Amino acid sequence: MTKEMSNVEDKCRDFRNKFDALRREMGRVIVGHEDIVESVLVCLFCGGHVLLEGVPGLGKTLLVRTLSSVFSLEFRRIQFTPDLMPADIIGTNIVMEDQASGRRRFEFQPGPIFGQIILADEINRATPKTQSAMLEAMQEHSVTSRGQVRKLPEPFIVLATQNPIEQEGTYPLPEAQLDRFFFKLLVPYSNRQELRGIIDRTTTGADPQAGAVLNAEQIMQAQELVRHVVIAEHVQDYAIRLVLATHPQGEFAAETTNRFVRFGSSPRGVQALVLSGKVRAMLDERYHVSFGDIEASVLPALRHRILLNFEGQAEGVTTDEVLKQIIKTTPKALEQKLDVP
Repeated sequence: MTKEMSNVEDKCRDFRNKFDALRREMGRVIVGHEDIVESVLVCLFCGGHVLLEGVPGLGKTLLVRTLSSVFSLEFRRIQFTPDLMPADIIGTNIVMEDQASGRRRFEFQPGPIFGQIILADEINRATPKTQSAMLEAMQEHSVTSRGQVRKLPEPFIVLATQNPIEQEGTYPLPEAQLDRFFFKLLVPYSNRQELRGIIDRTTTGADPQAGAVLNAEQIMQAQELVRHVVIAEHVQDYAIRLVLATHPQGEFAAETTNRFVRFGSSPRGVQALVLSGKVRAMLDERYHVSFGDIEASVLPALRHRILLNFEGQAEGVTTDEVLKQIIKTTPKALEQKLDVP
């Protein structure tokens, strides 16, 4: 074994050990939802944002708070309401007076978006005007005020929550904003055993706390390492064809796509598949992406990037059902060789 290969394996093993330590610490506070916890951690190491959808009381807010604890990052919470304004998020310029000279000047007061882990609680309760204030921050990691661009602290991740059952007084997230979320995760109800654990931790005076595992510098080093994981041409092509299969009437469109889908995934969808596949490869202590790594992220990476047509909505079809059919009908490899310019 070469020294370079041994070094790669050591890095993968170290990443896996840190990831397991993060899961253990979060498990001290979060009961169950192992898949959700893992997907959130995968998303963070990819440098993406997460949309958590679930009914009230399932621990979405607790999950975000616990995440900030295990990463030693600055946590900020924004409670989205219909009367929230963009300046309430990004900040505003206020008039300040120098007591010595009596001169007045404008001084920028940063809003709660200037954190590292941002909880956008019930994000769909804000108006479209206010939701649009998140677009630049989520994509560029910066905000612009009075023509001046201000960078946000790194690492920067937005974890937004929304309630799927209370639609009164809410505003559906525009597709442009949905597309900026790396993953959309559906938080399920807790089962019998998990409910017993929740009761034991919350009604007996116990107050479990998660300890810090990684700091900001270590997170960014891990994010950089992830991007250097190797993906073979045929595996990358599989991810591409999965995304192209969501485009109705396209070359690789599945039958269910042509019938039920109005618009398919953007290029951000295939970026999410490849990056999350790289993280999952390292969790298996591999430095190359497999077909299984790509498949594992299809639902969370693409479910919010597909827009159903009228027939799909009328028949009650979900985007998850469409994607499962796409996975089933898309071959992992094509006989013809991929043309590379």
